[in-house]
Amino acid sequence: MDFQSLPKPILRLLKYPPRLAYTLGLGPIFGRIVLLLTTTGRKSGLKRVTPLQYEEINGDIYIGSARGMNADWFRNIQADPHVEVRVKSRRFQGFAEPTTDPERIADFLEIRLQRHPRMVGGMLRAEGLPSNPSHTQLAAHAENLAMVRITPMEEVVSN
Repeated sequence: MDFQSLPKPILRLLKYPPRLAYTLGLGPIFGRIVLLLTTTGRKSGLKRVTPLQYEEINGDIYIGSARGMNADWFRNIQADPHVEVRVKSRRFQGFAEPTTDPERIADFLEIRLQRHPRMVGGMLRAEGLPSNPSHTQLAAHAENLAMVRITPMEEVVSN
């Protein structure tokens, strides 16, 4: 079973532990691989917080969507690209650029695989890819995925 086939209620339950960790001040530890992304709901207009794995590359934040364009947070970004990010002990406003370009996503997956070979390699193997997939294999796999690049805009000051 892959992430794309998990029911939404199960995915919602997975949001609570990371949010709790950040609330308890464990962001600097937990934030090495997970950030909190706040989007504006495309239907409700309410703020929506989603914990997601990320990579920081050249000052920008990159997030892959295992559910492709079907992820609610991705669809919210398509409707309104202004987001808030909480990563480690930082909090900032950002502008999100969504993409479904398989080549860009394959590049992102290569970086993730290089930085986290066990975790990302295991996730890719669970989705039917070999242990050391080629760029061509990653690009083919990325056909059903989506990704977002977030450019930080301004720090958020907490009261």
